[in-house]
Amino acid sequence: MHQSRVGLRRKKGIEKMALSVIGAGFGRTGTMSLRDALNRLGVGPCYHMSEVFQHPEHIPVWQAATRGEPVDWSELLAGYGSIVDWPGCSFWRPLLEANPDAKILLSWRDAESWHRSVCNTIYHPMTMELPQGAPASFASFQAMARELVIERTFDGKILDPEYAMQVFEQHNASVRRTAPPDRLIEYEVGSGWEPLCEALGVPVPDEEYPRTNTTEEYRERLGLPPA
Repeated sequence: MHQSRVGLRRKKGIEKMALSVIGAGFGRTGTMSLRDALNRLGVGPCYHMSEVFQHPEHIPVWQAATRGEPVDWSELLAGYGSIVDWPGCSFWRPLLEANPDAKILLSWRDAESWHRSVCNTIYHPMTMELPQGAPASFASFQAMARELVIERTFDGKILDPEYAMQVFEQHNASVRRTAPPDRLIEYEVGSGWEPLCEALGVPVPDEEYPRTNTTEEYRERLGLPPA
């Protein structure tokens, strides 16, 4: 595989490791809850969009990937055992090439409820005017997310229900059609521990399945009124 110069210098003490689970489901399909669940099941640390916010040095690497430049995935994701949510779900195929033994996790939900959730949550931080004095990394994060999600994935038409839901359904259908069938895990939002644990071959934890980052929680964090 062609090695890119686009990458990160590994921090001392962080070893490269193969991903065991690659999330192919779009954001707002319970991905933050899945992140917490995968961490609990021992297949983490799990990379999620929130990691990009915490590691602004990752932003130019994801921007490079968005623009079709080759990326050293093992270097970018050194120390992580799984990945879900954007930006990773847009690159599940090259991530699978780099981690050929990984399982593909397709999280999904009803298209209408998914689109409603997107419009009520992640659309706002990707398009809102940043407060005066906000760190430069905030603007870079917003630009990266907007380019990948709004412009590249939805052609600028993320608020168009018919178009956005069509993209959502076509993406899911493509994953189902092209992922190795013996390594594809389909996970419907709200299914709890059992199907995930069965697919991963791990015991069901004696605790409730995580439920985090609901629309209500998300809007409250942003200071938005209830949807």
